[in-house]
Amino acid sequence: MVSRVHKGRGAVSRPASRFEQRLVDLDDDVAHEQADRTPETVLQATVAERIVSTNSSPDIPFDQSINPYQGCEHGCVYCYARPTHSYLDLSPGLDFETRIFYKANAAAQLLATWEKPGYQCSPITIGANTDPYQPAEKSLEITRQLLELFLEHRHPVSLITKSHLIERDLDLLEELARHKLCSVAISVPTIDDELKRIMEPRVPAATARLAAIRKLADRGVPTSALIAPIIPAINDSEIEAILEAVAGAGARQAHYIFLRLPHELVDIFSAWLEEHFPERRERVLSLVRQASGGRNYDARFGVRQTGRGAYADMLGSRFQTASRKLGLACGEYSVGLDCKQFIKPGCHQFGLDF
Repeated sequence: MVSRVHKGRGAVSRPASRFEQRLVDLDDDVAHEQADRTPETVLQATVAERIVSTNSSPDIPFDQSINPYQGCEHGCVYCYARPTHSYLDLSPGLDFETRIFYKANAAAQLLATWEKPGYQCSPITIGANTDPYQPAEKSLEITRQLLELFLEHRHPVSLITKSHLIERDLDLLEELARHKLCSVAISVPTIDDELKRIMEPRVPAATARLAAIRKLADRGVPTSALIAPIIPAINDSEIEAILEAVAGAGARQAHYIFLRLPHELVDIFSAWLEEHFPERRERVLSLVRQASGGRNYDARFGVRQTGRGAYADMLGSRFQTASRKLGLACGEYSVGLDCKQFIKPGCHQFGLDF
């Protein structure tokens, strides 16, 4: 497998999908020629059959979610959602961050979901598997269209993002927050600009994300911070500094997720380590296995988010201690959202203060 570092991209390879049945061998000259080309981002509209996904996982703090996009141009090399591109018969490597699919009918499908007779209102999280404020959102405004519906129908919503583009929607978020209908989580896994450049190349700088936390907090939007993921021997030394930075910016809560390496991601991440941190590669992967029961990834509920064992326990202890000192809560980021105000599409309710 030919590896190359492309400016503005996270993955250094384009491994085959795990479902691919037929591989075409290229001679070395052709393989290197293709690898040298800087891949461009391609956006493709899709028509979603449904927009709201449900889950019953005991370690996920929401049971409904929306992903307006599939794939993510931010290019975070550690992203646990990369293997989902295999279902499209595309590579979880470079294809995940260059072949972006957007759900053009997302707003219409959300209304259709709410119109169903048996629909029960509970907070919906936007951005669990893809960033709702990745670069394409600036022009497509799919996330903004969804937020307009959440406000119109008084439905609670939580958002997860790494982008300061969320500031564009402060008008909607402030109004939602006024009615206890929204919360936001901003992910800040590093405040080291050089590490960010190679680890999450198309994500705004940490200073921009901290400024977004401040602006959200100042407008009354409940805002938490995520260190997601904590990567052994890469960013684990930053835990206390990151927490101090996000607390100073106005975050109310903080959470973390340990590095997850499902399916093809272990090879993608290993190749990235070999390219950027060859001297640390074995140490990083060894600590991952120590926290994952001797495997590259432990998918069991209760341990997949935080890991287990001495090293994982030490990370958890450091996180909890620093959070307590800074006055940061460590609860679920959608706690306190009000489901009783929901207005079903087609129903009319007068006297509402929008």
